[in-house]
Amino acid sequence: RILLEKKEKNRKERAVCLNCVSCVSSGGGAAAGPRLNNNQLYKFSYTTEVLLDRTRGSKEGRAGYKISTNVDINLVWRDPSSKDNQLIQLAISNVRVEPASHRPQKKNVLHGSTAESVLGKTRLAALTKPFLVHLKNGKAKAFYSYWAEPAIIKNLKRGLASLLQVQLNTGKVVENDVSGRCTVEYKAVKGQVTRTKLLETCKAEETGFTTHSQVLGVSTKSSSVTVFTLEDGFIRSVVAEEAHSLAVNARRSAGAKVVSRQTLTLVGTEAGPLEAAGKDVAGVVKSIDAKLAAVGIVAEKVKSQCKGCPSLFEHWQAHQKQLEPASLSKTTAPRSFLALIQSIRKASKDEILKVLKSTSKTSLPQVVDAVTSSQTTASLDAMLEFLNFTDAKGLVLQERFLYACGFASHPNERMLQALLVSDILKGKIGSSDIKESVVIIMGALVHKLCQKGGCNLPVVMQVKKLILDGPDNTQVESEVQMYLLALKNSLLPEAIPIFTKYAESEVGAYNTIALTALQRYDVKLMTDEVKRTVNRVYHQNRRIYEKNVRVAAADVVFSSDPSYFEVKNLLLSIGNLPHEMNKYMVSKIQDLLRFQMPASKIINQVMKDMISHNYNRFAKVGSSSAFSGFMAQSADMTSTYSLDILYSGSGIMRRSNMNIYGASNGAVLHGLQVAIEAQGLESLIAATPDEGEEDLESFAGMSALLFDVQLRPVTFFKGYSDLMSKMFSMTGDPMNVVKGLILLTDHSEVIQLQSGLKASAEFQGGLAIDISGGMEISLWYRESKTSVNNRGALVVTGNLTVDMDFMRAGVEVSFETAASLDFITTVQFSEYPFLVCIQMDKATFPISEYLTKYESLSSGKSIVSRKSRKQLIPGSEFPLHQENSNMCKKVFDSSCDGIH
Repeated sequence: RILLEKKEKNRKERAVCLNCVSCVSSGGGAAAGPRLNNNQLYKFSYTTEVLLDRTRGSKEGRAGYKISTNVDINLVWRDPSSKDNQLIQLAISNVRVEPASHRPQKKNVLHGSTAESVLGKTRLAALTKPFLVHLKNGKAKAFYSYWAEPAIIKNLKRGLASLLQVQLNTGKVVENDVSGRCTVEYKAVKGQVTRTKLLETCKAEETGFTTHSQVLGVSTKSSSVTVFTLEDGFIRSVVAEEAHSLAVNARRSAGAKVVSRQTLTLVGTEAGPLEAAGKDVAGVVKSIDAKLAAVGIVAEKVKSQCKGCPSLFEHWQAHQKQLEPASLSKTTAPRSFLALIQSIRKASKDEILKVLKSTSKTSLPQVVDAVTSSQTTASLDAMLEFLNFTDAKGLVLQERFLYACGFASHPNERMLQALLVSDILKGKIGSSDIKESVVIIMGALVHKLCQKGGCNLPVVMQVKKLILDGPDNTQVESEVQMYLLALKNSLLPEAIPIFTKYAESEVGAYNTIALTALQRYDVKLMTDEVKRTVNRVYHQNRRIYEKNVRVAAADVVFSSDPSYFEVKNLLLSIGNLPHEMNKYMVSKIQDLLRFQMPASKIINQVMKDMISHNYNRFAKVGSSSAFSGFMAQSADMTSTYSLDILYSGSGIMRRSNMNIYGASNGAVLHGLQVAIEAQGLESLIAATPDEGEEDLESFAGMSALLFDVQLRPVTFFKGYSDLMSKMFSMTGDPMNVVKGLILLTDHSEVIQLQSGLKASAEFQGGLAIDISGGMEISLWYRESKTSVNNRGALVVTGNLTVDMDFMRAGVEVSFETAASLDFITTVQFSEYPFLVCIQMDKATFPISEYLTKYESLSSGKSIVSRKSRKQLIPGSEFPLHQENSNMCKKVFDSSCDGIH
């Protein structure tokens, strides 16, 4: 009785002591972790399962599988001087492979299978072969197995071994386990220890890449918690659950998750083998089996072999039709584009060149998009060998290559180096347009590399010097513009003084580029000197400027946290400006107030002053306007548009600027900007030019910014003779500005699960886009028309797969849509005030969502389930101000009268 009471007292003391730094074990002394007894065999049941589904779950159940086994654990050796220095043996037996959740026989890929038929005889034998773990103070110091064993089998054993790591006191430590080197938090309470792994701290060999833009990117959320239940200082049970979810920021319903669970339960004990003799671990291991080796506790790479997969050329042949120009407005184009990229990323340079050389002329530009967007060493080498930059006739392919570089989701310094040191910049280039595009796109690559922390890379430093020194090293106007546009893409803080200088230049094109570039910078970088310069340009303190330059300066002032007096001076200027500029400024201020932009608070304060805000100033007549509105609003993303149009006093459009922005999670993406400018056209209708624009050369052109990347501007005509020749040949058909396939979202990640399994996440978004613009002038009807046509098809896919080589399970989420957006401005300038009608139309378009789950065995047996949902978004004309609606009615009424 006394002995029993003493034993019970010791047991309670041990249980209470779990909150302390150490625990008293039956062997006496302070235990840092569980201790095994000599001559005892601990029998456990072990289950590891993996489940895959879309983030919010689905009725059909999850894809995945479960491996259940028996595990025998015994002490092999203990250091006589330290009882927490132990070598233990683990032996797996009675292996069963089952579905992760109950399902009908027809949907059970494992029906009628055995562990041997699924794993194969060799793998099963390797899995059931005993292995050793060196535990010191509760932590795995070494993992001993056989080099010859398949990597996936060793990883499964590592997952089991990692489950035995535990410390009995509360605290935060850094541990090595199958996931890598991670920070782990332990919390000890009575009879229980909870281990929380901080997965964001894990350092593993296999990483990945992701899109630089947060709006277009993928968000991840992960957790890993293991609960140990202890009794008498030893493990009674271990339950571990790890979850990883990924979702597209712009549409979180396109998300997938993987859940990994491990359960180890003590079933009983029985007499076991005696402890081996030996001085150290290495000697004992060698005496047991000389082939056993310390292979490392961290998981090793598993090379998955694709049996029966098509080659790149075969893949291309299957998708070729979908990439012909006629299919670019359909969702099949970006879907095939994404599939081709996946295949190209696994291909060699020679395989890629074979496809490039075999492709038809019509689909070749789309293949160039796919190869460049793949962003592998082989794909870049193939493109540089395939393209001949000395050939001016190859402009289309060369520019598609350069634009794909500019839109690259995760460019590296080698891509920038290729543009810098190749023959492109050595005077051998065949087209001046391509030379401009090269420099402009290098600016975009500098920005993306700086975002990743690569601003001090040698090649980045070299390009920074080239574009920062460029504007002052040439007298050629087109080259100065080229360097300014490159700096605009780079968003380098060092470029701000250059833009500040060129904002006051005597060349209107320099002014516009510099001012629109300053507007893209963080407000915190707008120094007092920059603000003083921009205000001088608007108020013409030093020289006369064109209207479009002055309104660009006003836009910078409004977007740069303006002071009370800056805003007051802008308001006081209204009434003293050219007619149409007066109207534009009034409309701009009203739009800022209506849309509640950051400057609206200061504007409201200033407008309390009746001198600044009165009927005389705010009742100006004219047709220029500025308007912003919402395109779409959801819990995940908000999309807005703005339309700014400035006319000359003669009724000819001076500047049209359309912008589309996307905002998600506090981040903003400038999705699209299409600016059309025209000047020097007053002589066509015998009108008088506005102040500061008397000597302007006839010109019309279009500039596009797409997904934060400024592209090379397009010229409709330049000079009076060019204007007249095109006036008589002008058909009104739009001129192409951007056409191609863009990889918008690109996220690749290998997720090492604690169970030893690995999940592969691949999220890609492809866009087929066609942006064109045109300008038509009819002297007979005294009417001008400008149009911007946007066509696009978008596909985003997310794939989450766990591939064990002998068995594979996964889930794919995707959505797709095809839409069009037309922006048309019609001006009738037969009388003043002239009639202006602005139309922004969105056609009816579908959105389709898909969910696919799949499970397959190496034997070829597979189960696939698919589910889809479609909705139709009705077309509409985006609302503008009431004045525009009234004007459109008059324009269309007068057109009808003309027809009658």
